Amino acid sequence: MPKLNNLQLGQKFTLLLLLVFLGGIIASSIALSSVLNKSAQAQLTTNALMLMETMNSVRDYTTNQVNPELVARLDTEFLPETVPAYSAREVFETFRGNPIYADFFYKEATLNPTNLRDKADGFEAQLVEQFKQQSTAQETSGFRRTPAGDLYYIARPIKISKPSCLECHSTPAAAPASMIERYGANNGFGWHLDEIIGAQMISVPAEKVLKSARQSLVLILGIFVIAFSLAIVLVNLWLKRYVVRPLNRMALAAEAASMGDPMAEFSQDSNDEVGKLAVAFNRMQMSLQMAMQRLERYREGRRSSGDFSGKQ
Repeated sequence: MPKLNNLQLGQKFTLLLLLVFLGGIIASSIALSSVLNKSAQAQLTTNALMLMETMNSVRDYTTNQVNPELVARLDTEFLPETVPAYSAREVFETFRGNPIYADFFYKEATLNPTNLRDKADGFEAQLVEQFKQQSTAQETSGFRRTPAGDLYYIARPIKISKPSCLECHSTPAAAPASMIERYGANNGFGWHLDEIIGAQMISVPAEKVLKSARQSLVLILGIFVIAFSLAIVLVNLWLKRYVVRPLNRMALAAEAASMGDPMAEFSQDSNDEVGKLAVAFNRMQMSLQMAMQRLERYREGRRSSGDFSGKQ
């Protein structure tokens, strides 16, 4: 406290503003960090859902346009291009050639896939089971840990909604011989209509989400710091001109008045508190001068009375 008491008024005010500023920065950082993280997640989710819809369009095109044209060749030659999941995966790899989507990953994680490339891992299998238990759930998202780092994912259930999907996945006997020859008869069978068999997933490194949020946070806090610094400068200039300088002038006038200078004047043109203080000081100085004048007259009267008595 003694050190604080030794500070000038402007320094105390600046210190107070800095403390308020630091408190505001900390509180704002915490609040903004959460808000910006959610905003970044929402933006990535929007992009991911757009890509999912695109992949679903590719799947529908493969099922309705490509497959009928090539189905006659499946007895002698298996064509992966007739498989909707394969077409979607290959198209997505083309998407990843764009730097904007280079960090995105697409997978149709399936519990019992024909192509083991699509086999769901432990985490993905849990998501599929959740979709099965909550049949009304249409979408889920969140973060997951992997050996390569944390990922932010968006997932939707894959449901057998068309009987045509069972032509290759009901029993090995009903599947094209060329498909059995390529993938074997142990995987990708036993599917049923309206069954959830997997999860359509798009994931992106979590660092991408956090980096986007950090960049926005730094930008906002940078603007906040510049604005507050400018405010501190302007407030200090105003304080110096309209408070500190008038008080310093009044302090000098008070010192002069205390030394007996009758011409010392507390001048201030404003009508604010500082101006009222100057008026009060002037009244006090006038009252002091009048009191001193009365005291001086009283002393002179005493001296004159003493001289007269001595002569008698």
